[in-house]
Amino acid sequence: MILVTGATGHLGAAVLQTLLHHTPARAVAALVRDPAKATDLQARGVSIRVGSYTDPASLNQAMRGIDTVLLISGGGDDDGLQQHQNVIDAAHRAGVRRVAYTSRALQSPATLANELMVRHFQTEDYLQASGLGYLIFRNILYMDTLPLFTGPTVLETGINLPAGPGKVAYALRREMGEAMARVLLENPGGNRIYHFTGAAAYSFHDVAAALTQASGRPVAYTDVEPEAFAAGMRQRGVPELAIARTLGFLTDIKHGQEEVVSTDLATVLGRQPTGLFDGVRQLYTL
Repeated sequence: MILVTGATGHLGAAVLQTLLHHTPARAVAALVRDPAKATDLQARGVSIRVGSYTDPASLNQAMRGIDTVLLISGGGDDDGLQQHQNVIDAAHRAGVRRVAYTSRALQSPATLANELMVRHFQTEDYLQASGLGYLIFRNILYMDTLPLFTGPTVLETGINLPAGPGKVAYALRREMGEAMARVLLENPGGNRIYHFTGAAAYSFHDVAAALTQASGRPVAYTDVEPEAFAAGMRQRGVPELAIARTLGFLTDIKHGQEEVVSTDLATVLGRQPTGLFDGVRQLYTL
């Protein structure tokens, strides 16, 4: 049986959609904090396990009868690394055969500006040292985040970000989820690390060009100073922590951290992942 954690989130839902299309629901379990949000999964026959990364006792219960766990990384909590370790420890205690983890595809973990990303590689190290079998899915930045970075008025104001000429090999979250599910179902032997990225890396100049083409309206990208960008966020009432993390993402993009390009996603999907233009049309409803 495969246990998917974070099952009611966007990525968890994408993984489950593919799993349930290719395997009986009785072979799938979902870890959720709020069972009220999983009634549709329960109705389809998925085993609902109620628990939290912060509650080892609930994790112990959730792991019963489980062969493989997909640990979907948690949010930005200060104890996020400990939460991941709690899941891995519970899997070890329960005799789970293998844990898969959703990590990040980045060029140089040692030089990251966004310190939040470091815990992914600390989790990788902990999992690899645990003695459990492992699969690590190093995912590129979701293409789905583009509207968040560019803002809702991008067609009027253009893209104004402190990311320089940095590029990202964006891929859609749902295609990453599909690929993860396919790997879990194919059950490859041995410990493996996958890099799930798009087929090419794109700058925000490229994003602006795709928006121009898709909308028929001129959209330009302007590289702004980080201080000016942060000041604008403060004027909109954005909390300092959110400002710092956003700048961290953009600084790492500027420094080439997200330029990793791999064929792993295309190989697992059996097709090329969605490219920038088609992705932009979908995400911005153009």
